[in-house]
Amino acid sequence: MGTLDGKTALVTGGSRGIGRAIVHRLAREGASVAFSYLTNKSAANEVADTSHAPHDQIHPIQADQGRRDDLKRLFEESNRRLGGLDILVINAASFGKARIADVKESDFNRVMAVNTEGPFVALQLADQMMRKNGRIINISTIGTARSTPKWSLYTASKAFCEQLMSVAAHEFGHRGITVNSVSPGATETDALYEEQSPSIIENFVAATALRRLGQPSDIANVVAYLAGPDAQWVTGQNIRATGGLL
Repeated sequence: MGTLDGKTALVTGGSRGIGRAIVHRLAREGASVAFSYLTNKSAANEVADTSHAPHDQIHPIQADQGRRDDLKRLFEESNRRLGGLDILVINAASFGKARIADVKESDFNRVMAVNTEGPFVALQLADQMMRKNGRIINISTIGTARSTPKWSLYTASKAFCEQLMSVAAHEFGHRGITVNSVSPGATETDALYEEQSPSIIENFVAATALRRLGQPSDIANVVAYLAGPDAQWVTGQNIRATGGLL
């Protein structure tokens, strides 16, 4: 038996990288999982194909976290398919890498829509739909503690979410719902290699106490703990799952 048997979960941005690992891990623990994807339907379908869980346990739903109507539809559709909501993992994000002086208004608006307004609206919808003793987990970044040039939009938006989750922990607590953030360090995903040069990635490894990149499964393990019964007394926290990247 898994620690999440009988539970239901919704993961935003679950078709690749850390989100995909989270979907797989929650399903392995017995949860029925719906997840959103932006455009790549084939990659979303592969999540179920590569999971050890039955196909009817994993439900891909196209939705853009940066659009209010999409988020409302995502929650309604996942609620219909799963029959309720016990676990919400807010993982989808937009990066918008650029020097502050070079940030375009359209880039600013897109990053803030996905990374700040989206999680805020997701909390509002969770407040309506989530059952008692639920779990809300926000995926943040070590970047809020370790500033890096060209990442102003991403870092600032994730810092917003960390503080938002801290407040939400108090507002949801009377229903037994815990709210936490997980801040990954340098993690081996397609996004890391798309956004960082080989030399910067080598520097991350050298600066990490365990001398390796994190794996998506490393982050999924922390999420599974926070989603499970052993974490019922953990709320309002930001767990830095970084392998010692300081």
